[in-house]
Amino acid sequence: MEVYRLSVFAADLAWPDATKLIRDKRTISLADQLYRAVGSVSGNIAEGYGRQSGKDQARYYEYALGPAREGRNWYYQSRHVLTDLVAQHRIQLQTQIIRLLLAIIPSERGYKLQESSPVYRTVRETVPADLLTSVPMPP
Repeated sequence: MEVYRLSVFAADLAWPDATKLIRDKRTISLADQLYRAVGSVSGNIAEGYGRQSGKDQARYYEYALGPAREGRNWYYQSRHVLTDLVAQHRIQLQTQIIRLLLAIIPSERGYKLQESSPVYRTVRETVPADLLTSVPMPP
């Protein structure tokens, strides 16, 4: 599943991001929250994938939505330390994961979910088109 692959990738990226955030006393707790949220997305997807019924699978995919949205929030708040470019990349990655989950859940559950377009503004308003393939890392 692409959503699982992307969520594992996001969790892998969250490690150096959390490491950088821990170095600033103001963002120590943010680092912990971010790493837990981003890391739990792939765990919920993996657990759901192993379920027998579509409804059981959908429930775990719904569980993954919360931490994916939470991770997006923590990345927005971390932009001052991680840089706007890194934060914007991670926000876009989390948004892509959320959209994929929102496409999968209805097919398993039988009803429609929608994500309103979030607005996360950073100092840098123009984002390169290749941001999801060219991964910025914190300095």
